[in-house]
Amino acid sequence: MLGSLRVAHRLLDANREGLLNLLRNALPPENATDTWTRRAIKNLEPNLRAIRDPVLYRNLDRYKRAVRDIGRVLARVTFQDKVVSLANYEDQGLSPLKSRDLITAAEHPELNPFYPYFHSRLEGIFLSEEPRVVGISLNYLSQALASFSLIGFIKRQFPWVKVILGGGLITSWVKNQAWKDPFPGLVDHMVAGPGEYPLLSLLGLHTPERKTPRPDYSSLSQEAYLSPGFILPYSASTGCYWNRCAFCPEKAEGNHHCSLPVQQVIEDLGVLGHTTRASLIHILDNAISPALLSSFSKNPMGIPWYGFTRVSPLLADLDFCVELKRSGCVMLKLGIESADQHVLDTLQKGISIKTASTVLRNLRKAGILTYVYLIFGTPAENESTAEKTLEFTVRHSDSIDFLNLAIFNMPASAAHHQDVETRRFSEGDLSLYTDFVHPHGWDRKHVRFFLEKKFRRHPAVAGILNNEPPVFTSNHAPFFVK
Repeated sequence: MLGSLRVAHRLLDANREGLLNLLRNALPPENATDTWTRRAIKNLEPNLRAIRDPVLYRNLDRYKRAVRDIGRVLARVTFQDKVVSLANYEDQGLSPLKSRDLITAAEHPELNPFYPYFHSRLEGIFLSEEPRVVGISLNYLSQALASFSLIGFIKRQFPWVKVILGGGLITSWVKNQAWKDPFPGLVDHMVAGPGEYPLLSLLGLHTPERKTPRPDYSSLSQEAYLSPGFILPYSASTGCYWNRCAFCPEKAEGNHHCSLPVQQVIEDLGVLGHTTRASLIHILDNAISPALLSSFSKNPMGIPWYGFTRVSPLLADLDFCVELKRSGCVMLKLGIESADQHVLDTLQKGISIKTASTVLRNLRKAGILTYVYLIFGTPAENESTAEKTLEFTVRHSDSIDFLNLAIFNMPASAAHHQDVETRRFSEGDLSLYTDFVHPHGWDRKHVRFFLEKKFRRHPAVAGILNNEPPVFTSNHAPFFVK
């Protein structure tokens, strides 16, 4: 959008660059203290090349070893009480749930493992290009401490630069009813929700809202990601078109559903797929709408694609699923959550477990991978209904390719709508969740025991879980098309 309005700007994927910088500053293999680490360091470059090669994804065991070896190198290049992995960053002394700890991270940026990277990288960019505004996208808790260290460095070295903070995590913080900005003087502006027009306004460009411009990825190094080709991210909508689930953060935060015209989506993906030479398209929507699914089925893009969608009567039509496969759909993520209809109805999921069964079998017949999400420990569930979910999973194990098993967290923003007793989930003032007294005694301890001792150990379930690509999970799963 900035490019279409001729605003000079620079994109920087600090996540990718920071991780690669840490990896390539590993100790020489002869200095490692164990055989695994020596092997992992020695094979680092071959493993980085392999993870970008489609051939690796034909052998899950080789893939797992490459990913774990890369992770081993990362684990050995960090220090003291700070641990970096390919998907997370943890500091035993600081919590991303505490605003005071995030401020501490900003006050001492030199203590962050990524400091040598962003010190040299940003100093060079800032001195040559002299930006007056920096926008930082913060989407996950795992990014928070490093992001605030980055902000602290910018404010220390370039105090005249204004910092604008946005992204999914910022949206959830700002839209929380208990939100009080703890970062005045550190963060100049925080943007909740879609940021295109607010960002333009903060830059002094009061452009009337019109057709959302096509994303531009041309300034990103598309060959340097840890995947076999560029994965094209695309948002066709914000919010969720269903927006009725009892514990949906989108609903609690008041995020309205807004979608792009279907024809614009088709045109955008056609152009972007060609210009980026994408190997895979990831539709980022909370749920791909039936209208967009129908349009995809009639407009093959020539590039494999995947995304999250609801269980719907549309997918209960085998012919439609076959058309989706022909359009390039390689995987659909489905939030089934529970196999007990009463639980689903209480959670206002708006889906039928009978339809879910038909959908799974249709997708299997059509050759589309399924990534199924289940949640345990909701207020409506008890052990007997959880057993039904296990039975359903076993019965459909030949139609489920990947599983995500989660223990329910009560969103703080939704707790006041529920007839349950709540208690603090975390000491952090930025926590988005609250603990609660389960009405059936089906608390986290019992749920965790059930999952570990019974659910995961069933041979049919264990076989599905063994298919999971470690660390990258659903982001790499579409590359394992049989």
